[in-house]
Amino acid sequence: MSEKNVTGILANLAAALPELEAVYKDLHAHPELSMQETRTAGIAADHLKKNGFEVTTGIGKTGVIGILRNGDGPTVMLRADMDGLPIKEATGLPYASTATAPGPDGKTTPVAHSCGHDMHVTCLIGATSLFAKSRDNWHGTLMAVFQPGEETAQGAQAMIDDNLFKRFAKPDVVLGQHVMSLPSGNLAGRTGVITSAADSLQIRMFGRGAHGSMPESSIDPVVMAASTVMRLQTIVSREVAPTDAAVVTIGALQVGTKENVIPDEAIIKLNVRTFDEGVRKRVLAAIERIVNAEAAAAGAPKPPEITTLDRYSLVMNDADATSKVADAFRQHFPADSVEQTKPTMASEDFGCFGAEWHAPAVYWFFGGDDPAVYAKAKKEGTLNSLPTNHNPRFAPVIHPTMETGVKALVVAAHAWLAERLPARIAASVK
Repeated sequence: MSEKNVTGILANLAAALPELEAVYKDLHAHPELSMQETRTAGIAADHLKKNGFEVTTGIGKTGVIGILRNGDGPTVMLRADMDGLPIKEATGLPYASTATAPGPDGKTTPVAHSCGHDMHVTCLIGATSLFAKSRDNWHGTLMAVFQPGEETAQGAQAMIDDNLFKRFAKPDVVLGQHVMSLPSGNLAGRTGVITSAADSLQIRMFGRGAHGSMPESSIDPVVMAASTVMRLQTIVSREVAPTDAAVVTIGALQVGTKENVIPDEAIIKLNVRTFDEGVRKRVLAAIERIVNAEAAAAGAPKPPEITTLDRYSLVMNDADATSKVADAFRQHFPADSVEQTKPTMASEDFGCFGAEWHAPAVYWFFGGDDPAVYAKAKKEGTLNSLPTNHNPRFAPVIHPTMETGVKALVVAAHAWLAERLPARIAASVK
């Protein structure tokens, strides 16, 4: 890789930061729920068009793809997710979201960028702009993908189902990143599995309602659901080997409306995270067994209904491509800012692009926490107290988070875009 070429592309970064900061604050203040990202998609599309990209909108409902061709060379895909969360922001920032929107159930909910997707969009806008302004420093094709619906595991697959693979050429590498609770300015990645598989389920348990004073006339779904929740906690502790990893989290238990009314049914919503397909199957089978057994033990009038809400596959980083990205990061970032990370129980649908396109993929994390605050918490052993993704108080410090995210995309992509195809191959792809 040519140091001069990367330096030439990044030479415009400092001048671009004021505009990028304004874009970020605007996106942060105007989040949109999954598959509703029309405003965000419009902003991304406008920036791409302004920089000379061929732009296609409405892919998978609200997805945007920009193509910038710059001579013979590899094709590199860069991806950013766009959606916010049904969370009421509690950061107190002057640009905090006060937005609301109808959720999937039709009820109005607060919306916030409590996972950092606004930062992802901003960084990709910044990186594409830098590449467009510095065409003498690279060659090949840049493919920018602004994806909807990551938070509901809909968006990547929706774009694929909308003939993504037929409408666009297969990239030589698929690259993506996520802001996390790490010191701002730091990068973290690894070869192999980096984010977990995830399964979200809804369990509907049936009982028989009665007056609270006559429990003998009921089949109480409150007790049935409570027993089920407690029993589900034994899966990880008693059915998964200590050397394996799994998480079973009950996120919602919805039953009844009044203290003296025994209701007819209960709803349990839960989330499972695993790193191994065998462990995943074992955990899901155990959930089904326990749920049905608890219902039978209670004398339920019919078996529970188990519905899959969403499903995320593992994100696997290709060994050779990851090594290439890591080498590039070490050349262009301070040595102590590039970390090796362990697999995280967070989940992503980014993996769909590489896995289903059969293209090597690399996914990494970049920090969003104030370095001084992070260092103090680490010294005091209170890192768990820092707001993480999906916390109402989560908001990355803008600088140097933004610079790091933009630079990481440029450096990683340029590891391929600095290469030229051999003359024989270049002639065949014209």
